[in-house]
Amino acid sequence: MLDKIIQIQDRYAELTRLMEVNVEDYQKITELAKERAELDDIYPLSIEYRDLMAKMDQAKEMENSGEAEFVEMAKAEIETLTPQIEEMEKKIKAMLVPKDPRDDRNVYIEIRAGAGGDESGLFAAELMRMYSHYAEAHRWSIEIMSANETGIGGYKEIIFMVKGKGAYSRFKFESGVHRVQRIPSTESSGRIHTSTVTVAVMAEMEDVDIQIPDTDIEVDVFRSSGAGGQNVQKNATAVRITHKPTGLVVACQDERSQLQNRLRALSILRSRLYDIEMQRVQSEREEARRSQVGTGDRSEKIRTYNYPQSRVTDHRINISSYNLPGVMAGDLDLFIDELSQRDETDRLSTNGDDEED
Repeated sequence: MLDKIIQIQDRYAELTRLMEVNVEDYQKITELAKERAELDDIYPLSIEYRDLMAKMDQAKEMENSGEAEFVEMAKAEIETLTPQIEEMEKKIKAMLVPKDPRDDRNVYIEIRAGAGGDESGLFAAELMRMYSHYAEAHRWSIEIMSANETGIGGYKEIIFMVKGKGAYSRFKFESGVHRVQRIPSTESSGRIHTSTVTVAVMAEMEDVDIQIPDTDIEVDVFRSSGAGGQNVQKNATAVRITHKPTGLVVACQDERSQLQNRLRALSILRSRLYDIEMQRVQSEREEARRSQVGTGDRSEKIRTYNYPQSRVTDHRINISSYNLPGVMAGDLDLFIDELSQRDETDRLSTNGDDEED
């Protein structure tokens, strides 16, 4: 810990020196300032930590002095300093965890009905409302990209964006298979049915993140589907983009113009391609490091919503809430906080392994 602290302080001092030397080079100053800004939070803690460690060293010297009055004072000082140092180390370790560069991005969420027919579609709509409530509680906005309704209030598929700083950092743990167990309103015999819904979560990507050559895509335009009458658009404004190398297809029809739909579809495509690459990299690293439940693989059943028992269980962390109505109203922090904490611990551990290698 002390070695890392010294490295941080040395780098901070070096960046400050370089900013003074390159004062006339705006681009260089911007790059240096950006790197130093990443150390702004941890730097003062590093000063405080070294101060505490210096006091601890002095106290231990006094304890080993052999003079009775100093020994007692030293023991009292050590007893006071120990929890302070432990708490400071916790804070610093958390700040040393390599951050996911996507965490502050807006996020695309795709919800698709799985096994269970109409019941699955209805639950897909309920998950959409759950995420909407969660976003609203964090003062994030929601924008629907495309929706394929079932006709009875459900969705075969719905894609929407959550806009707001930090949206991806919270929603990224929702990727996977969500299972619901309940008695459908149409079930006369009172039997419990099990249905599934899949959720995919992707950070919004910019052109600089993923470049897609025009030769790699095929663009089709068509009329947007509507409710009929005056709502039917006479012009072909909806856009469907096919990514030839992967076969991925993205359709967008909610914007007013063909250009807007094309730009939005490309944005979703970039996010999907980036997500695929990140999953590949993560999978390779985690397969080599450990084989345990909770890797974020979308084929996993991540959560079960049991209506008869009013219980929601997250299988990755073995935590249950018996307040199902609250969860469906957007109270997800019980799960997300724990998932975020474990993810942070894993990344810190992974970072430590990489340094040893």
